[in-house]
This record gives sequence, structure tokens and C-alpha cells, in this order.
Amino acid sequence: MALLERPSPRGKRVSLFVTCLVDNLYPQTGLAALRILEHLGLEVDFPLAQTCCGQPGFNAGHRDEARTVARQFLRAFANSQVIVTPSGSCAAMVRHEYPALFADDPQALALAQRLAGITWELSEFIVDGLGIDDIGARLPEPRRFAFHDCCHGLRLLGLSSQARQLIGHVENAQLSELAESDSCCGFGGLFSVKMSEVSAAMLRRKMGHIKASDADDVLLGDVSCMMHINGGLARDGTSRRTRHFAEVLASALPDNAQVRED
Repeated sequence: MALLERPSPRGKRVSLFVTCLVDNLYPQTGLAALRILEHLGLEVDFPLAQTCCGQPGFNAGHRDEARTVARQFLRAFANSQVIVTPSGSCAAMVRHEYPALFADDPQALALAQRLAGITWELSEFIVDGLGIDDIGARLPEPRRFAFHDCCHGLRLLGLSSQARQLIGHVENAQLSELAESDSCCGFGGLFSVKMSEVSAAMLRRKMGHIKASDADDVLLGDVSCMMHINGGLARDGTSRRTRHFAEVLASALPDNAQVRED
């Protein structure tokens, strides 16, 4: 299904959607996203009624249950001007699936389409939406980064270069390529449960590339993949871990940095 066209997000208040995994397991990622957005001089609100986008139920084929959860998202963000999330997977759910999920409910469909049209993943919001690829960040010492491209963001939203551009413009940051960076880590939500042996084999291959990488850190844009990969690395006894790119960007922000626009 084609993505809906979106109006420019410039000059609008941002509603931060942190996702249920970030809220419950990786709050530091949500705080990092908030710090970046505020550093850019944006007005940010956090709708307290937000829960989950409904993707787990949707992927399991439980469409009625997914609609119930998605309706809460519609209520929570009904008055939002722009929605930004540090998750390509959840952004893809709202933008790709909500219009189809509510196709038989004209009243809900109108709101679902509007919210689908104003939802952005964090890196694409900054780079594609605001036209910024340098946020004025600096690491205290040189560090090399590679990227794992998460499936939903890469294949449904076209996310590949945006986070790389942001990290590449951080002073003292160098970019390296991860072998098969665009191959799946094997998570896929319920796929890793229902097809556990296949998932484990995919994870082992991904872990091998990570351990062989010359990068100090492998970055990604979805904490679901991060949870899956880091769990495997921990069980393997290695000290390496993947990180969300927002955490690196936020950690490199000086209080007085100036943002540069193209």
C-alpha cells in the first residue's frame, strides 16, 4: 500500500510516541529522542494516554484486537500536529496499516488517515522533514559506527541514509559498513516465537557479522531488533551490544551547539 503524502512538519508542535517497548524496557531511548528534539528548538508534548500501536495483534492476525489498541492511539494523538517516534516499525504500522485497518469504519478512517499522514520516524523527520543532517554534535574522542538496517524501516519507509547522515556529521564519528547490513536479524515479532529455529539461525548470522565488524558500536533504529540481537550477544558471552542511534546523538550534544540547516 502506497504511503500517504505528508505536509511539511516544519514549525509544528511535535507529539512524541515512544512505543510500548521503549516505555517499558528502554526509556533511555525515549529520553534521548526528547533531548534531540528539544535541542532542535522544537515544542514537544507527550500524550499520556499513549500505549501501543497495535502491531503485535495485527501481525498475529487478530485484527479486531489490533483495532481496539489502535483506537486508543487515535484518541491519544487526535489533536497532534506531528507525531515522531524512534521506531521505524511502529511508524510503518501507523502509516501503512492504519488506513487499511479502519477501511470499513469511515469515521475512524478519516482520523487514521490524518495521523498516518503526520507520523514520522525520528531520523527521517530530522533529515527529510526538517532538512537537517548536522545537529551540531561532538563526541569526546574518535569512534567508529556501523549500522544494522531494520526491516520495517528499510523496506516500508525507505530508511537507510537518514541516520547515517546524522551520525556521519557528528564530530569524531566515523562510519563503517556492516556486512549484510540490510539482512533481517530474525526477530520479526511473533516470527521469532513461531519460527524460533529459523529466527535463531538468522540471528547467529547477524551476530557473526557484528562480532567481525571493525566498528566500536553497531547502531540501529528499532529497539525490538536491539532487544533480539543484544539478547543473543549476551547469551553468546560477548560484551558487544547494539545501540539505538538516538542515544549516540543525544550523548554527543553540547548544551550550546548550533544546528546547521542545508
